[in-house]
Amino acid sequence: MRVRGDGARLGAAELGARPGERATLVQFSSAFCRPCAATRRILADVASMVDGVAHVEVDAESNLGLVRALGIEKTPTVLVLDATGRIARQAAGLPRKADVIAALGAVL
Repeated sequence: MRVRGDGARLGAAELGARPGERATLVQFSSAFCRPCAATRRILADVASMVDGVAHVEVDAESNLGLVRALGIEKTPTVLVLDATGRIARQAAGLPRKADVIAALGAVL
């Protein structure tokens, strides 16, 4: 997962859901994205293992303004937000569970 250096922050207003108290796993998905379903399972599983971590899925097609603002180019794209909503990590494509856990560990 690459680190974003622009300091962007996302909150409930941008995500359409309440972020986690300690961290948030944000998934940008689209309706016909096959890897998005597997990504959903991985992120939900990781979020359930750690108190204060939420998994939020954002429909990329319904949120084009946010997608463009963040430079999201494909789905699935996963963002790891710290407790303040700052984007700490970003990766596109189907993530490995171990990589998600490592990225999450870096922000906790």
